[in-house]
Amino acid sequence: MGRFDGKVAVITGGANGIGYEIAKLLLAQGAKQVYSLDITTGAELDGFKQLHVDITNRDEVRSAAEQMNAESGRIDILINNAGITKDRLMTKLEEADWEQVMKVNLSGAFHVTQAILPAMIEQNSGSIINISSVVGVYGNIGQSNYAATKAGLIGLTYTWAKEFTRKGAAIRTNAVAPGYVNTEMIQSVPEHILDDLKAKNPLKRLAEPIEIANAVAFLASDESSYVNGHVLSVDGGMRI
Repeated sequence: MGRFDGKVAVITGGANGIGYEIAKLLLAQGAKQVYSLDITTGAELDGFKQLHVDITNRDEVRSAAEQMNAESGRIDILINNAGITKDRLMTKLEEADWEQVMKVNLSGAFHVTQAILPAMIEQNSGSIINISSVVGVYGNIGQSNYAATKAGLIGLTYTWAKEFTRKGAAIRTNAVAPGYVNTEMIQSVPEHILDDLKAKNPLKRLAEPIEIANAVAFLASDESSYVNGHVLSVDGGMRI
């Protein structure tokens, strides 16, 4: 028996990086179907369906939700993972860069969750995991827009954990707050800065995507059935 036998999962930004690693792990542990909502596509996997969806567009999101419900009949797991960065110091941050990061990282999670929630309410169960960041907890120079969205996801996590269970439904909402992860997003960071980040971390390295995926899988699984409204830091202890 697999950990996720018969389960249907939806991952935003599932085409690469952390999202793709989560998809692989859920499928390896028995998930019946994993959907990716993304504007790009990644490598194919058995049981992995990639839908071209702009999560900033509510109509596209609603159409995708209808399609997934019609095909699978249920949605057990939602992982709001999609995120972008447009880093600038506050004095140089353009409004367009502020708005784009807000739309993808925060409004996108709102759109997708609102579209998928009715299916979870109908089946009286579900696990929602928001991918936040250590930056959303502690802030970071040059990342006002990104930090605001990741802090916003934590606020949504706490709110949804209360709201979605208020009538007795077993719809849990939690968040994972990774530190710096060895993905394509961080490859644009100069090597000397990465070396400094590693040196300041107690474990002296970046996280690997599978390490974030393992944390997400725990919160998505029945093993965490009494965990609700929690933000799980996976940062190597960088803030202790």
